[in-house]
Amino acid sequence: MQKMLAGELYRAGDPEIQAAAAAAFAWMARYNASLALSRDERRALLREGLGAVGPGSGIRPPFHCDYGFNIKLGKGVFLNFDCVILDVVEVTIGDDTQIGPGVHIYTADHPRDPETRATGLEFGRPVHIGRNVWIGGKAIILPGVTIGDDAVIGAGAVVTKDVPAGATALGNPARVRG
Repeated sequence: MQKMLAGELYRAGDPEIQAAAAAAFAWMARYNASLALSRDERRALLREGLGAVGPGSGIRPPFHCDYGFNIKLGKGVFLNFDCVILDVVEVTIGDDTQIGPGVHIYTADHPRDPETRATGLEFGRPVHIGRNVWIGGKAIILPGVTIGDDAVIGAGAVVTKDVPAGATALGNPARVRG
């Protein structure tokens, strides 16, 4: 578990990691059944499963993640229906960021070398999303990406590189619009 959290090579089948994943899956089953609950009741459930949930933040179920405890939401963050966050390491989402439906954020990564990859080892690279960012529906944010404050990510974009503050990035792979 410590190797995973440090972004080092680790084995996902480790018993401690598997126990953490099982706890997250049990929490997600409860959370994803909560759509009819009030926003305050859902926010209380979010606080149980995520690392940090700022005031006024919310996620519309269904929502999926690996562990939850590596996800930190600032104040006023909104994730629409059907978002996925693979959080083997930290994912931070800044204040007042809006994330469209079906957005995927990945920190989980795999070795590029085929021999190392064949051993089953994997690692993670953190994702940081600034404040007041707007991410359009079905965008994909890849491991290790930082998106600066006030940026806009177009719907369906595949973000493979950092996006500067205030920039608009579109396409696959996402490119900053000039």
